[in-house]
Amino acid sequence: MRLGIMLGYAGRRIELPIELVQEADRLGVYALWTAEAYGSDAVSPLAWLGALTQNIKLGTAIMQMPGRTPANAAMTAMTLNQLSHGRFLMGLGLSGPQVVEGWHGQSYAQPLLRTREYVNIVRQIFRREERLVFDGRHYQIPYRGDDATGLGKPLKSTLEAAPDIPIYLAAIGPKNVELAAEIADGWLPIFFSPQKYDDIYKPHIEAGFAKAGGKSLANFDIAPTVSVVINDNMDICYNMLRPFLALYIGGMGAKGRNFYNDLAGRYGYEAEAAEIQDLYLAGKQGEAMMKVPAGLIDEVALVGPRERVKERLALWRNSPVTTMNITVFDVETLRTMVELVAELA
Repeated sequence: MRLGIMLGYAGRRIELPIELVQEADRLGVYALWTAEAYGSDAVSPLAWLGALTQNIKLGTAIMQMPGRTPANAAMTAMTLNQLSHGRFLMGLGLSGPQVVEGWHGQSYAQPLLRTREYVNIVRQIFRREERLVFDGRHYQIPYRGDDATGLGKPLKSTLEAAPDIPIYLAAIGPKNVELAAEIADGWLPIFFSPQKYDDIYKPHIEAGFAKAGGKSLANFDIAPTVSVVINDNMDICYNMLRPFLALYIGGMGAKGRNFYNDLAGRYGYEAEAAEIQDLYLAGKQGEAMMKVPAGLIDEVALVGPRERVKERLALWRNSPVTTMNITVFDVETLRTMVELVAELA
């Protein structure tokens, strides 16, 4: 299992942890990942940091597909891949209906088919074998709608082919996880529990592999984001992560259409997740945060004194996870995690 670092997205202002990223580069960390919601984008910070590093892979976790045409996303990926001398990892995802329809102004209908078509087009552009033509339910290239000029013609990227750029998909629900296993090179899960892999995820991963044919964990990167807080005081550790979990379980989606809330329920925390959501949507965010169970935090994060983190890290080492993308808040925690992974190797 190798390490990556997840930077996420910015709040009010973008403040890139340059020292942390450059230390990760020096320590041989595999990849750094940026994200986007409805503020800072994932690409601009990644390009900035790419210019300040030498070896670390540069990943988007994720580029929101509704915010970019497939061709635009492929252009961005191929450009960054050339500028970084082959370091780019393309992480894609749909986000949720509130952001897709409320921010990007796009339909969220048929998310699985949209994802399949999108990845198909991007891969065609990467291969650069023929001029791009695609006839799908959601994407038709060249465009030939009723308002088309009729002047659109099939094109081929002016950049040289880049078929080896890996494509990762963010996925939570069973069908989306299966699709990731079928059509992507890697999977970017959030709030992943190694203890629940066999029951919650394995059947869908294997079903996706079976559809793809000849695919296995040997050529598929499972790369979850894992928050890490190393501190002797367990209350401090848990309370540092409660706001983040409460935001997603309680506030990232409408009632009855919150994928993170559903996931917590599948993990066995259905009652707790419902209470967190009720409190959060009622404007009682502080109370919602304190309702996040310590047990759930322990399943999806690494917290506590150094030796406790090392002990629990073994659960991840013995799971199918191949890249652990850690969220850390300081350089010392990063160094400690690099040491612990080496000790368990």
